[in-house]
Amino acid sequence: MIVDDNDRFLNAAGALLERDGITVVAVATNSAEALRRAGELRPDVLLVDVELGHESGLDLTRRLMAAASVPQARVILMSAHSEDDFGGLIGASPALGFLAKARLSGGAIRRLLGDGHRVPG
Repeated sequence: MIVDDNDRFLNAAGALLERDGITVVAVATNSAEALRRAGELRPDVLLVDVELGHESGLDLTRRLMAAASVPQARVILMSAHSEDDFGGLIGASPALGFLAKARLSGGAIRRLLGDGHRVPG
C-alpha cells in the first residue's frame, strides 16, 4: 500500500512497483484513509510519505504500528528529500526503513525487507 498526497506520484510509483513484481493493493492520500484501508486490507508493507500535506507521515507510522487492526504491517518511510533532512526523526520512528523517492523500486523494497537496513538516499 502506498500513502502519499500527490496523485501523480501515486500513479507513477504504483506502475513502477507493479512492473517490478510488487503488488500494490491500495493507495491513500491522507492519514484517515490510510488507517481505514490498512485496517481493511492488512497489507504486508506500507510505503508512507514523510510529508503528507498538512499531516505527518511520521505520526501516521506510529499510529499504524500501534493499530491492532494492522498487526503485521511493516512501514517504509519515503520522501523526495534525503533522510538527513529530517534530523534523526526517521531513525527514531518505528518504521522499518527509509527510501528516497528517487530510489524507489521493487529491488530497494526487497532489500529493506530482507535485511532491515535503510537504503541510502
